[in-house]
Amino acid sequence: MENGLEKASDKNTDLDDILSQIAELDKWREIFDARGLELHNCFERMHVASEMEDYKQLFQSINTLQPSRLGYIELLQEEVKRNQDRPLERFKAEEEPDDVSRSPSAHSFHSNANSLMVPYSIPRALAVSPTLGGHPVSPELAMSLRKILFGNTMHIFNYEWKKSFFKFREPYSNLSYALEAERGGARAIQMAVQSHVIKYLLFTQPLNSENCGIERLLEVVEKEQEMALAAALADILWTAGEERTATVSLVTPDRCFTPHLDYKLDNFTERNPPPLTSPHYLRLQEDLDFSTTHLLQFGLGNFVCRQALLNLLLTGRASPNVFNGKLSCDEHGNALDRPLHGVLTRSNVGYLYWSREQAEHGSLPAVGSMLKTPRLPVWVCNINGTYSVLFSPNRSLLSDWKMEHLFHLYFYNGQPTQVNTAMLTI
Repeated sequence: MENGLEKASDKNTDLDDILSQIAELDKWREIFDARGLELHNCFERMHVASEMEDYKQLFQSINTLQPSRLGYIELLQEEVKRNQDRPLERFKAEEEPDDVSRSPSAHSFHSNANSLMVPYSIPRALAVSPTLGGHPVSPELAMSLRKILFGNTMHIFNYEWKKSFFKFREPYSNLSYALEAERGGARAIQMAVQSHVIKYLLFTQPLNSENCGIERLLEVVEKEQEMALAAALADILWTAGEERTATVSLVTPDRCFTPHLDYKLDNFTERNPPPLTSPHYLRLQEDLDFSTTHLLQFGLGNFVCRQALLNLLLTGRASPNVFNGKLSCDEHGNALDRPLHGVLTRSNVGYLYWSREQAEHGSLPAVGSMLKTPRLPVWVCNINGTYSVLFSPNRSLLSDWKMEHLFHLYFYNGQPTQVNTAMLTI
C-alpha cells in the first residue's frame, strides 16, 4: 500500500516539476510548434513521453492530475487538430495490401491510433454536403468498384498512392505547364493527365493567338494551371462517357454504408457517391478480356497501372492491349478460345512503348497505328517502365507529310531534376 502511495506521489511530483519548468520558460509557446518536436524532446528528457502511448493519454493524465492547467491542454488539442490530416510514415507499413495478416495487437494499436489521428483523412474543405444531390454509393457498387480496380474487395490503395496528387511547377517558369510526378504507381496516371494538360494549352487556343508555339507553355500563370488541370480531367471523363455523360464523385463527411466482413474499409470509397454507374461498369467489363480482369496490378510492393487503365485515360476505352482492333489468333496463327481486345479508335493523345528487356528477348509488343498516330502530336511514353510525355506544338505534324522532313519534338519526364523542356530535332 505504501509503495502504491509512493509511486502516485512520485508521479504527481514529476508532473508538478514538468509544469513548473514549462511555466518558467520565456518562450514556452515555441514548445508547441507545427510538428510538436520541441514538446516531444522536452518530455522525452524528463522521461514522461515514454510512459504515454500517444497524445490522447497525455491529455487525459494531465487533465486528471492537474485540472487547473487547462491552457496547456487546449493548446495541445489545437496542435493535434492541425496535424490531423498529415500523413505519417509510421502508418505506411499498416497500409500495405498484405496487412490483413497482422496480429490482433497490431490491429488494436491501429484502431487506438486512428481514434486520435487519421493519417489519410480527407481534408474537411474538400467534403461536401450530401444534400447537393446525387446518389450515395451502395455496398454492391463499392464492391464492384474495388473489384474492377484491384480484382478483389480486400485490397486498398497503399501509402504511395494515398500521398499522390496533382501539383504544377512554379507559374511563369520554364516548366510552368508541367505536373510534378511521383516515382510510384500513380506516375502513369499523372503523366496521362499531363498529356491532356499539354493538349489543352497548345491546341485549344485561337488560331490567331500570338503565342501558338512552345512559348505558349512558358508563360502559364496559376489561374491557367487550374483551368488546364480542370479541362484535362473533364476531357478524360467526357471521353470515357462516350461524349454523352460524365460522372463526378463528391466526397461527403459521412459514410454512405457500413462495410461487410469481406470488404476492407479504406475511409474513402465509403464517403463517395458512385463514380461509375451500372452501364459504365458493364462497359468496362466489355472492354476488358480474359487476359486482364482489373485495372491495377500489384508488384514490387506497389500497385501499378495496367495497360487497360492507361488506355482508358487516353482513349476512353479500357482496352488491355496496344494493337489495333481485336486479335482472334495467336502469333502462330492458331485460333484463340476468346479474342484479345485492342484499341478500336484513334484518340487525340497517343502512346509509345519500348522495353530493353523485351526487345532483347524479341517479345516487344507492337503499338498499333491508332495509338502511334493520334489526332494531335502528343504522346505518353513508357520507356523501360518509366512514363514521360513527348509532344510537338505543330498541329500539322501528323497530317502534312511535308512536316516530316525536319521537325522538333519536346520531352518532359516529370522528374524534379528536369529544369527545362528537352528538345529533340528529328
